[in-house]
Amino acid sequence: MIIINQLKLPIQAESSDLKKKILKTLRLRPEELLTYEITKRSIDARHKKDIYYVYSVQVFLKEEKKVRQVKDKNILYHQSPQSYQFGISGKKELAQPPVIIGSGPAGLFLTYQLALMGYRPLLIEQGKPVLERQKDVEKFWQEGLLNPYSNVQFGEGGAGTFSDGKLNTSVKDPLARGKYILKTFVKFGAPEEILFDNKPHIGTDILSQVVSNMSKEIRALGGTILFSHCLEDIIVEENQLKALKVIDLKSQKELVIKTEIAALCVGHSARNLFASLYAKGVSMEQKAFAVGLRVMHPQDLINEAAYGPIYKDQLPSAPYKVTAKTENGKGVYSFCMCPGGYVVNASSEEGHLAINGMSYHERDNYYANSAIVITVNSQDFESTHPLAGIKFQRNLEKNAWKLGKGKIPTQLYGDFKNNVPTKTLNIKTGVKGAYAGTNLRALFSDSLNTSFITGMETFAKKIKGFADDSTLLLGVESRTSSPVRITRDEEGESNYKGLYPCGEGAGYAGGIMSAAMDGLKLSELIAKKYQV
Repeated sequence: MIIINQLKLPIQAESSDLKKKILKTLRLRPEELLTYEITKRSIDARHKKDIYYVYSVQVFLKEEKKVRQVKDKNILYHQSPQSYQFGISGKKELAQPPVIIGSGPAGLFLTYQLALMGYRPLLIEQGKPVLERQKDVEKFWQEGLLNPYSNVQFGEGGAGTFSDGKLNTSVKDPLARGKYILKTFVKFGAPEEILFDNKPHIGTDILSQVVSNMSKEIRALGGTILFSHCLEDIIVEENQLKALKVIDLKSQKELVIKTEIAALCVGHSARNLFASLYAKGVSMEQKAFAVGLRVMHPQDLINEAAYGPIYKDQLPSAPYKVTAKTENGKGVYSFCMCPGGYVVNASSEEGHLAINGMSYHERDNYYANSAIVITVNSQDFESTHPLAGIKFQRNLEKNAWKLGKGKIPTQLYGDFKNNVPTKTLNIKTGVKGAYAGTNLRALFSDSLNTSFITGMETFAKKIKGFADDSTLLLGVESRTSSPVRITRDEEGESNYKGLYPCGEGAGYAGGIMSAAMDGLKLSELIAKKYQV
């Protein structure tokens, strides 16, 4: 196999042009080429008058030895394709199947992998199956009726199901877990383009079907899934997990599930569970995160900044990523940018309001949105208590709910700078849930407000119009990552043996891909210790 990097083609090029480019680069005749596979595709828009698609490809030939050794630093010869390898090497016997709590990316991939290896895992999820969950979410957005167990945060697929569905990550991946995850998504219904796009995404409309298909396969492989079941407590004897106390939310009956392996793959919105586990003696530590506001711009403005006026309508909805450092040392940056997306009410507690960004696969909404957030840590919290960050979040969300009287509090950036409430709003389709004009300055300290304004004005130097007075602000973005970390050792276990903290809620991931990768990592650690 040969790898060719940095193959550039104009954006108007047809699919056949890539094959011609490969043949020309390697000086081959058409009959010498067996096939090729795109491994990466990105857009080079550094020069707005000439924009290119840039490809990396794997090339398979009839007789690679006969290929002339073209001297080109972008051509790598005699390469072997990297693939994810896993297997069972554990010797310890399992008396009961392993239990996974939470069906987000970490829990879903951990359960799927264990099922593939024959462990017959049990997956427990307090929310509903995704199709039922979608109805609860839509009802909440339309009528404001919140189901605390089935919402944007909780249910099959986790919080990522109602997000942009971004599948890029900065996590180092020497074992090729990421490629395996992408191939698994494609296996269950995701478009093949995610295998090679530089910034792949699925979108909530497709992702919901993908996670449903994965759940069906888990059952077909011998796994069990209990929806509407909530972990209430753990039973530990001599520092070893022995059982779980679970509430059936439909019947309100308590179940005791015996097991010596339980993976905590809950999202970082499982606040009551964190408090319960901390009271039980599970080791946790405080973790910094970020808070801020969602900003909405016309997608056309972002496209023109990225591609220029010539190509702004010929390319996919453009993303952006911006960062700044303020005089007070605070970092300000864009988070979970959603091209052609929606701002959604992502609340999960009565009397509290939190928002998130979400896109469908086509990313064709009028607006782009992104969270502009500021880092916060123990200096911003009331104490160094491990759960102080959760308290900080809850206070913000409680104030946001009061500020908007249950609706998403919204403000024009010009009014925010001048510290006056916004009374009149004209938003095209771009918000899921009711919203109301207000003064968002009331949410944060003067220091955080100043940092936000500094960031916005800095970003306007990079993206023209970013900090216009008409830019829409919505609050509050408070759940960028987990405010706690449940500590674990090199074998993946907490201070209680058999209890495996995993994924974003436990503090070991930040997004769909890194959470799914952590789920795979935990499946490897379990297989290394236990036999089927």
